[in-house]
Parts: sequence; structure tokens; C-alpha cells
Amino acid sequence: MTSSPAASNKTPARGAEMLDPHSLMRIKGLELRAKIVVEGFLHGLHRSPYHGFSVEFSEYRQYSPGDDPRYLDWKLYARSDRHYIKRFEDETNLRCHLLVDCSRSMSYGSLEYSKADYAATLAATLAYFLSLQHDAVGLVRFDERIEDILPPHYRPGQLRRLMLALEQPSAGKATDISAPLKQFAEYVTRRGVCVVMSDCLADLAELESALGTLRSRGQDVILFQILDPQERDFEFADSLLFEDLETGRDLYVDPVAVKEGYLQKLNRHNASVEATCAKLGIEYLPLSTAEPVDHALHEFLQARTQRGRQVNRRAV
Repeated sequence: MTSSPAASNKTPARGAEMLDPHSLMRIKGLELRAKIVVEGFLHGLHRSPYHGFSVEFSEYRQYSPGDDPRYLDWKLYARSDRHYIKRFEDETNLRCHLLVDCSRSMSYGSLEYSKADYAATLAATLAYFLSLQHDAVGLVRFDERIEDILPPHYRPGQLRRLMLALEQPSAGKATDISAPLKQFAEYVTRRGVCVVMSDCLADLAELESALGTLRSRGQDVILFQILDPQERDFEFADSLLFEDLETGRDLYVDPVAVKEGYLQKLNRHNASVEATCAKLGIEYLPLSTAEPVDHALHEFLQARTQRGRQVNRRAV
């Protein structure tokens, strides 16, 4: 991925065009990318396509039906004409691990950037946003094994350390999603949220086993399945020589001849991943690398909001 000096060194305008992934990925610094996405997201929270959705920071959240009215902040209501409820320590101290797939299959990209670039940008965006909310964020990078673990903290320097780790190149080859996630499940001792970012191009039985192990350890899991548009649509026009990024094997393919069969297999695989997540109580969020990253942030927050409502209903 290349970037022009102007794109790398100047602070871009905060217009919608900066949230376009093609423009966003030309910005060299991950932290700057994340800041632009989060600021644009917050600016547009009460505009389409986010009608009816709001995010409040650590001290307050918007009142929802079923909340105890004794905790309404009437002074804040007088100033804002909106109902807010005070949040408590156990609500605000979210512990979140971002688990990023760094295997070679993630290095594919038909656009100006790869799935790995997109996943790193999404992880940086989530980390930046959660840090604004005073939540503890950590990072796990994995391929066939765990490469890096940065335990979740909310303290000075944590966000910068996380950004630097995300910018590190990966030497990974194959993807054994089962082994690193099971290893992580043994490592993590406190309950929290695990956000997994992967193309999920792995054996379904192994994927189910790995995700099931995380859930059995009491972790809330959100799975972003990140695929390139060409992987999802297979819109190649001419015969091409494809390289299997994880085995190095070359395959000469006539796209017209194999497209239907390829899409059937991919759709069956993705449907199975979604069904596995539904069975395990995991939020499944499919993404194309052509989608703006702020849409993914919105999906993440909706998933967290929905999860909170389900917990509240069970408690009642």
C-alpha cells in the first residue's frame, strides 16, 4: 500500500469523502485514520443512516424502556430535554480484546489495500472509540499461532502501543484459527468482549470449536468476517493464474467456468459460519473491504447495544 506525501502528512478535511475507504487507506498513520473515522461517525450519529441510534460516553447513557427511573438525571434532562441515566462502575469498565487475523490469506486485496489493511484500520478505529469511553482495550494478533498479546488497559500510552502493534508486518502463512483462539481462551481469565476480525476461510469444525471455547470461558464474542469484493462476487472477466496465498500453489482458472460453483461453495461456507455464530450466541457481522469503516463501527455498537438489552431483559 502506498500513500502520497500530501495524504500522509496533512490533516485531511473532515468531509464524508474522507470516510470513503479508498481515501481513508491512503492515510499512512493508523491512529489518524481511526480518529477521522470516529470523529466522522460521532458527527453523523443523529443523521442518516443512524436515525434512532445514539452513543453516550462513560458517565451517562440514554434512557431505555425497562431502566430504573430512580437513576434518571433530571438536571441533565433540564439542559438537554433528553432522558439520560447515570451509569455505574460495572457498566463503564468494559474489557475488550481485539483479535486480528494476520494470516497470509488476509494479505489479498483487489483494491488499493488488502483485507489485512482493512482489519487493522477497523481494529484501530474500535480501539480509538473505546478509549474515548474510558474502556480497557487489548490486542491479539494471530495466524497459525498467537503473534502478539497486548493485555487490555485504560491508561496513558496504551492506545499508542496498540497502534504500533497493529502496524507491525506479519510473517504468518497458514491459518489455524482453532489453535490460537483456544490458546487465547486459556490465557484470558476475566470476562469481557472479544472482537474477532478474520476472513473465516478456515475449516468450519475448527472454527466452531475455537469460538465455542471462547464462549465457554464466559466471553461475549463479536465476529467480523472480512472479505474482499472479488472474493464475494468473483467478477473476474479473463482467465487468470491464481496463487494460493497459504500454500503457494498456482492455479490457472477460467472465471466464467468456475464462478457459479465457487459462489455456491462460498455462500454455503458463509451461511454455515453465520449458523455457527447463531448457535453459540455470537454476533456475526459480515463485511466487504469496500464498505466504509464507520459502518462497521455502527454495526459493532448496535451489537453491543442489543446485547445489553438482552442481558437487562434476562435480569428482569
